[in-house]
Amino acid sequence: MKEPSVRILVADDERPQREILVSSLCDEGFRAQGVPGLPEALAALEQARKVDDPFGVVVTDLRMPTDKEGLELLQQARRDDPLCEVVLVTAYATDDVAFHSGKARAFGFLTKPLDFEKTIITITSAADKSRLARENASLKRLLLSGESGYCGIIGKNTQMTDMFSVIDRVAGTDATCLIRGESGTGKELVARAIHKMSPRTADPFVAINCAAIPGNLIESELFGHEKGVFTGATARRAGRFEDVAAGTLFLDEIGSMQLDLQPKLLRAVQELEFSRVGSAQMIPFRGRIVAATARDLEEAVQVGEFREDLFFRLNVIVLEIPPLRERKDDLPLLIDYFLARGSRRHGKNFQGVTAPVLAAFEGHSWPGNVRELENSLERMMVLGDSEMLGAELLPPTITSIGARAGNGDNGQFLLPSEGLVLEDLERDLIEQALDRTSGRLEPAARMLGITYKTLQYRIKKYRLKDENGVLPDGIIPDEGHIA
Repeated sequence: MKEPSVRILVADDERPQREILVSSLCDEGFRAQGVPGLPEALAALEQARKVDDPFGVVVTDLRMPTDKEGLELLQQARRDDPLCEVVLVTAYATDDVAFHSGKARAFGFLTKPLDFEKTIITITSAADKSRLARENASLKRLLLSGESGYCGIIGKNTQMTDMFSVIDRVAGTDATCLIRGESGTGKELVARAIHKMSPRTADPFVAINCAAIPGNLIESELFGHEKGVFTGATARRAGRFEDVAAGTLFLDEIGSMQLDLQPKLLRAVQELEFSRVGSAQMIPFRGRIVAATARDLEEAVQVGEFREDLFFRLNVIVLEIPPLRERKDDLPLLIDYFLARGSRRHGKNFQGVTAPVLAAFEGHSWPGNVRELENSLERMMVLGDSEMLGAELLPPTITSIGARAGNGDNGQFLLPSEGLVLEDLERDLIEQALDRTSGRLEPAARMLGITYKTLQYRIKKYRLKDENGVLPDGIIPDEGHIA
């Protein structure tokens, strides 16, 4: 459903000008209403409050017929609704008018005769400011009430609301769902939303990251094992397929599952039964499968790294999560959400970010998506003390090599003023990618746009290790490169 346009109240005792302005604003898509004076304007504002459909902007002639009426309307409108913006119209553009309009917190003022192009631009800017302020206030009310967005997912972007609609439709079914999206977009949040909106919500939600468990343990982790079936199996153990009961089993990073285990998973999904490792007894599966991947599974099928029949069994309902760079209009909502949560956690009172910070965020390409935004704001909150977080707190990845020119779509990095060494840039980018993927090479290689083997070579070349001196998963020490 399309959101209603901003309401605008035009107060002017000159009927021809009032009607022309109202007509022009309606042509621009606003819901405009005209009144001839202060009493009618106050009545309109009162009625708007009663029906919970407030005016976003009041445009008032300063003198109706005296200057007291215009200023009184301005002050009353702002007093009753601080999120309403007021634009003054006057034939006397004096310093006194500018003083009074600024003192009373008017958005601005226009002089007669009206330049209609300038008038529409000014009123549109005021309407945008009011609309954004109301959206942010609405989000903060949700946070204070213990709620946040759609089942914990923040976003009003069209792609996000379309996804919410799909979740609404499929949550009540037993259909297998496949969530696709880049690392850091919030795939587990979407899986939890499907579970929360389903009739299974009273049963467990069990999550397992298929990429985080060694290949020799993943089968036991999923399906359980019998006593003595391998060294260390001192007792029978139930796996995640049993733990989930009639709930939702979330298989994250399904694209990294080893090929020889995929037939057993296919049987569990297709036949709704499985067996523990070391047992021939079949156990019914009563849960629902929701899988997620950042990998292109069609490509994995083509190169023989993922079974085609398993892909089709998982690819029943597909939910695509857009990357943050494609929904930057959600940045203000996400910033407010993380700042409100961080304020509670750190015992501070963060109110927002400065305009340069927001500009830097809007220009950044966000390869780590929402998780990168959350981590960046967390860093800024830890280092910052004032209510507004300034540009001096921005992470280096955003202020220098991590920032992109323009809107981030042309792929050109902004060079720091002192220049850089290309090898240092390459090493830094690889370290960032490994950090964002928790040391996992395959998603890091995709993020960097290079092959898996090239990334292995670069890691050895630059002798990259984590803070504990451990090589990233999948790297074999090479005496020629590792000290």
